[in-house]
Amino acid sequence: MDLDAFSEILTPRGQRALGEAVEALAGGGDPVAVASRLRRTYDAPMTSAALTQARLRARAAVKFGPDAARMYFTPNGLEQATRAEVAAHRARRFRPGTRVVDACCGIGGDLIALARAGCEVDAVDLDPLTVAVARANAVALDLGDRVTVRAADAAGIDPEGYDVLFADPGRRSGGRRVFDPMAYSPTWPVVLGLVARAPAACLKVAPGIPYELIPPAAEAEWVSYRGEVKEAVLWTGDLATVTGGAGSDGDRSAGDPGRRATMLPSGETLTPDPSLGPAGHGPVARYLYEPDGAAIRSHLVAEVAALVNGHLLDPRIAYITGDTPEVTPWASRYEVLETLPFSLKRLRVALRERRIGAVTLKKRGSALDLEQLRKDLRLSGDKSCVVALTRIGERPFALICDPA
Repeated sequence: MDLDAFSEILTPRGQRALGEAVEALAGGGDPVAVASRLRRTYDAPMTSAALTQARLRARAAVKFGPDAARMYFTPNGLEQATRAEVAAHRARRFRPGTRVVDACCGIGGDLIALARAGCEVDAVDLDPLTVAVARANAVALDLGDRVTVRAADAAGIDPEGYDVLFADPGRRSGGRRVFDPMAYSPTWPVVLGLVARAPAACLKVAPGIPYELIPPAAEAEWVSYRGEVKEAVLWTGDLATVTGGAGSDGDRSAGDPGRRATMLPSGETLTPDPSLGPAGHGPVARYLYEPDGAAIRSHLVAEVAALVNGHLLDPRIAYITGDTPEVTPWASRYEVLETLPFSLKRLRVALRERRIGAVTLKKRGSALDLEQLRKDLRLSGDKSCVVALTRIGERPFALICDPA
């Protein structure tokens, strides 16, 4: 879909074509038959654009809920767009009336949340089609009076002219996800240059960002949604909040913004406890605890261990064990039924003796291919369990567990 085809979709005729495409696909119509039917009334470019938008709206409902039915998308834009609940969480830190420059707006998921929080948003993107889509989304959701969207290079914006810089650099190239910040668009040095000039900044990055690339004065927040880590957010200036100093990993001086883990949709947050040292480690106890990924990414495993009165199995691996059945949103709990030095034969025999036919495989510190292991186990029982594969010291182990 090019810019001309998208522009046609916004016309009254294009809206009729889109409505027909959405209705036909929602009713279970065969895509080929739907396309043939639409081409009797509309030309090929409009038919293709209408069907593309209809399919993308259906996929977008997972991220945007009811808003998706009124929004517009590009495939790459939808892939990188922030889930609405995550964007709304971020936007709550902004005061109404804040003047924000959105340096890499994409299809507008974040500018929508910022505008709904009462911010005035000036958004830019390098791609003219993406700009048109973001502008159309602001209008479709009745936010056009708070948002301007224009085609521009993020590197050329003036962050000093706004209260806050918001940046979500592009992390896809050729349809594939990019993990190296130096391959972001704009590149990491350009982004950091903008952040350094901004009075305050909110920078959305991949959760696997190398810790050494985080600016020393930034608060780093890792956000998970229903157990899956979605992003890291770097906050600077007045948007950063002090989280209590160095925390358990000891690599921050007192008063630095530090690290934070946030769990959505509950909004639970975990910050460093300066009174804690590194988490201790010891033998396997009755229960195994798997910390939420946001806590792991933010180096707050010792804080989770303290919450469950537990210790690590290995000082380098984020599995916690303890003797009491503690309840915390920050960790999943499993009762350990058996601990085995790992061997395929021993594990297969142990599972067969327990009549295990369905197994949930988890691993930390293990190089095993879980799908291949699942096939090699050749299970056939009528019960289920969890098997956690890990390393304790230099030895591989398998923990057969019951979900608690």
